[in-house]
Amino acid sequence: MTELVHADHASETATRWWRDAVIYQVYVRSFADGNGDGVGDLLGVRSRLRYLADLGVDAVWLTPFYTSPMADFGYDVADYRDVDPIFGSLADAKALIDDAHRHGLRVIVDVVPNHTSDRHVWFQQAVAAGPGSPERERYIFRPGKGEDGQLPPNDWESVFGGPAWTRLPDGEWYLHLFAPEQPDLNWDTPEVHTEFESVLRFWLDLGVDGFRVDVAHGMVKAEGLPDVGHSDQVRMIGADVVPFFDQDGVHEIHRAWRRLLDSYPGERIGVAEAWAPSPQRLANYVRPDELHQAFNFHFLNTPWEAARFRTVIQESLTTSGMVGAPTTWVLSNHDVKRHLTRYGGGDLGLRRSRAAALLTLCLPGSTYLYQGEELGLPEVLDLPEEFLRDPQRLRNPDDGRDGCRVPIPWADVEPHFGFSLPGIEETWLPMPASWGPLSVQSQLRDPHSTLSLYRTALEIRRARRSFDDAPLTWLDSPEGTLAFTRGDGFACTMNLTGEPVELPAPGRVLLASEEPAVDGGVARLAPDSAVWWERDAV
Repeated sequence: MTELVHADHASETATRWWRDAVIYQVYVRSFADGNGDGVGDLLGVRSRLRYLADLGVDAVWLTPFYTSPMADFGYDVADYRDVDPIFGSLADAKALIDDAHRHGLRVIVDVVPNHTSDRHVWFQQAVAAGPGSPERERYIFRPGKGEDGQLPPNDWESVFGGPAWTRLPDGEWYLHLFAPEQPDLNWDTPEVHTEFESVLRFWLDLGVDGFRVDVAHGMVKAEGLPDVGHSDQVRMIGADVVPFFDQDGVHEIHRAWRRLLDSYPGERIGVAEAWAPSPQRLANYVRPDELHQAFNFHFLNTPWEAARFRTVIQESLTTSGMVGAPTTWVLSNHDVKRHLTRYGGGDLGLRRSRAAALLTLCLPGSTYLYQGEELGLPEVLDLPEEFLRDPQRLRNPDDGRDGCRVPIPWADVEPHFGFSLPGIEETWLPMPASWGPLSVQSQLRDPHSTLSLYRTALEIRRARRSFDDAPLTWLDSPEGTLAFTRGDGFACTMNLTGEPVELPAPGRVLLASEEPAVDGGVARLAPDSAVWWERDAV
């Protein structure tokens, strides 16, 4: 045995639900269509809560369903206290929250505090009020540079490509780190703080169990808005220090929100979508008086190499343990290519994604699943051009996120595989004709399907109390493999090579992405596979 990694936190926090929760991300547009218009909605999510409960997850995270012109599919919010008609009504949201609780599921909703929609009443007032007005103080307006102010105030670039500034007819420029339809708020203005505290209370009073904080690293900008100094700034995000992200001032906002969350009963949580240049900087977002979790994008971006996975796992556990926080693990979400495709696609990608699922689900901390990964869905790479509407494609046509947002298949029946009601002509993104065998209905009939693997893994995870707080201890293993124990009774082995590998069998097979051959205490691991083992207590 080699080093021991502790989930270092006070014993009284060990039972808090969020520390080892499995949270399922629902991209509302693409989960289930309840009213037959081809777009997923809250009624559709409600109709599938039993599926999520039977899958074995602890909570559901819903992407934005607020009133929005949909320039960025809901991440451009026009009204934070209402539901867009395409997704239903406020009554539908309340009914969904209550139904989820009856199914034993907690509900996390998105909050988008870095920017609003340009259709938000505040921005409309700011445009109408003109330069120097109190209404413009709610956003980041600046005069331009150069003769007559015709140049942007600085060299900042939008995450979606092009300058991060747009000029109004009156000559002033406004900042938008994303699309022009998403003006950045000015968090130096107390009114912005007051407004978002009110928004959080609105949804907490409605019964939500927490918030996923979109662009949690972005609300505060460096004083004076200094130039970055070179182009292609999007490649710096999460890797280098930039003046518009991960400024120290964001942490005061998160501390205030934590105090608000703690004032409600039932362990309401905040989850940071935060890009930081190091695991240590990321850990700042989950200090004891800040948010509860932060997404571990370093793990998501790890290439298919045993040594790299081990390094990222080790660093993640160490840095989060320094602040007493749980680590989170995520393989896919609505902003990245599905990991089956990233891992090679086809049969290779499927083998690797099944192995990665077992690795992820037995690591200490909390796991996030993206809808459809439990079905082994690949990225859809051949969507017709007329359906591609992701604003991120403006930066790079190959960088669009539409392919991971295709509606998920529920039944064998074409053309919409149970996503929409019969009779509808088309879904908002077309579904591949080959997806029938990947549907929930098909996979529930197959005990060897990817869905069955996830359901069994989650059942074992929930049943094994040793997972709750047990540290991870690495075992020596051949090159290209990983092996570790959790507590006295469990071990995981993983072969990330393309060839079979032999190593000592740590015990009896509990679950495998592909069954190993075990003979005389030696296990022959299949290529690109992972195995959970029951160990005798030592």
